[in-house]
Amino acid sequence: MAVENRLWGQKRIQAELAKLGFKVSARTVAKYMRTARHDRGPSVRWRTFLKLHASNIWACDFFCVQTLLFDTLHVFFVIQHINREVLHVAVTRHPTAEWLAQQILESCAWDRRPPRFMIHDRDSRYGPSFDRRLKRLGIKQVRTPFRCPVANAVAERWVKSARTECLDHLFVFNELTLRRAISSYVAYYNHHRPHRSIGQRAPCASGRAADGPPGMRRSVVAEPVLGGLHHIYRHAS
Repeated sequence: MAVENRLWGQKRIQAELAKLGFKVSARTVAKYMRTARHDRGPSVRWRTFLKLHASNIWACDFFCVQTLLFDTLHVFFVIQHINREVLHVAVTRHPTAEWLAQQILESCAWDRRPPRFMIHDRDSRYGPSFDRRLKRLGIKQVRTPFRCPVANAVAERWVKSARTECLDHLFVFNELTLRRAISSYVAYYNHHRPHRSIGQRAPCASGRAADGPPGMRRSVVAEPVLGGLHHIYRHAS
């Protein structure tokens, strides 16, 4: 009972045992609770929180891109936990708290309900303007611990995908080049790239593609994405 019901204390477990006909003292229950919780391994509290509230969690983060002229560009993005959809992406040379606050507002489109929680790190760029905007939207900030990227694993995983599947293979000349490349990749990522964490579906896919009748031969056509870096495969009409 102690392992399966993390919120139950010794009195609550004592009462539950009494319902089953076992009369034990609260002190005895406390002794076995310590043993049970000591043997269960590392805490899964953070993982449980993410699982229970996935539909109400967004995450945001930055990553930097160097141009051929050694300019540093900053990419800011917002990703949804429940289906890994990238909701918003923006590029700037000088990220400020005011600029970030505007990006959060743009993420909440007219037909998109703001989340309950926003996960992000403790970067100093998330200033008072950013805090006020989230508060007005009814979003609670969840700041990750220092030097703990695993606490924002969904966002960090997308950064890796964006680099290894797109940016590491392109020459970025300026801000316009980066904005076009990252926008094309986000469209491919959201609508066509399969994800193991959601059953090999794309984030914005409505469901599995309908298969043809058994034994039916159908041609497959490929549509290049990002200059042929990736391809989208469809059945020929």
